Amino acid sequence: MRVGMFLNYAGGFREVADEVAELEASGVDLVAVPEAYSFDAVSQLGFLAARTERMTLMSGILQLYTRTPTLTAMTAAGLDYVSGGRFELGIGASGPQVIEGFHGVRYDAPLGRTRELIAICRQVWRREPVVHEGRNYRIPLPEGEGTGLGKPLKLINHPVRDRIPITVAALGSKSVEQTAELADGWLPMFFHPERAADVWGDALAAGRAKRAPELGALDVFASPALAITDRPEEVLPLVKPQLALYVGGMGAKGKNFYNDLVASYGFADEAARVQELYLAGRKAEAVAAVPDELVRAVSLVGPASEVAERVAAFREAGVTTLTVTPLAEASADRVALMRAFRDLVG
Repeated sequence: MRVGMFLNYAGGFREVADEVAELEASGVDLVAVPEAYSFDAVSQLGFLAARTERMTLMSGILQLYTRTPTLTAMTAAGLDYVSGGRFELGIGASGPQVIEGFHGVRYDAPLGRTRELIAICRQVWRREPVVHEGRNYRIPLPEGEGTGLGKPLKLINHPVRDRIPITVAALGSKSVEQTAELADGWLPMFFHPERAADVWGDALAAGRAKRAPELGALDVFASPALAITDRPEEVLPLVKPQLALYVGGMGAKGKNFYNDLVASYGFADEAARVQELYLAGRKAEAVAAVPDELVRAVSLVGPASEVAERVAAFREAGVTTLTVTPLAEASADRVALMRAFRDLVG
């Protein structure tokens, strides 16, 4: 099982790079750089490529709508080049609040766009002249929709790899099925080991049945909060604000993927209450309404023996990469926690 860490949205590049270099020396396999409406992930990934030598660098995630598929492929090839073949392309649809509210781009056809983007990226990396006729993307631009001067072009450079791993952030059953069919990795959020098979098992099986053999096994991610402590009751409340934000505030009522997910875990009433409070501006009450049982299920918080048991549960549920969020404020404490976790996972 690979051990990785999600970086925070905040923080200076140089300070983060020093920490990542220490994480690499501690045996951490991967770091993922997020991109919501913060600094872009690409700048930081390029900076980290120059400060590391072994570990995998992953975008977590680049949003479908903010770059053309060809630019996404070019960016991934460039990051793979500067890192010496250590980049993994994490992509996802994000949500309408970010895409339409921050970028001013219509949030439509996430499934179709994902499928087409994957196909176009792999075509670019193989250095084929890019020709794609899809419902969402047409390359070159058809006659009558521009100057008429567009022609098929291939990437000038020779990529380090013609198959850069693609991991897709997906929660809905159709999206998960498509991810299991087409992608190298699957990145869900708030993974519940004991409930995952009930929620996603059929979709994963359906996708894997259509999966090309040359893709190999699907890399399954989980991204729990992490704290190895003999006083979990003091740390578990630190996980609740993020859960409340996503379950309560990431989307409108009836249009919140994370709320739907938590409801499918058996917390429908609790999810509805968290959302009601959050959307009413009563955020502290929304945080308090997040059930302890849910927090424990989707986190790795407790004494080393309990964390080891939970890691075993994640492994049993099919997880192959744990990209954790360490619950520690100081850089030295995060590095120490990740080192201990790497030793615990083995």
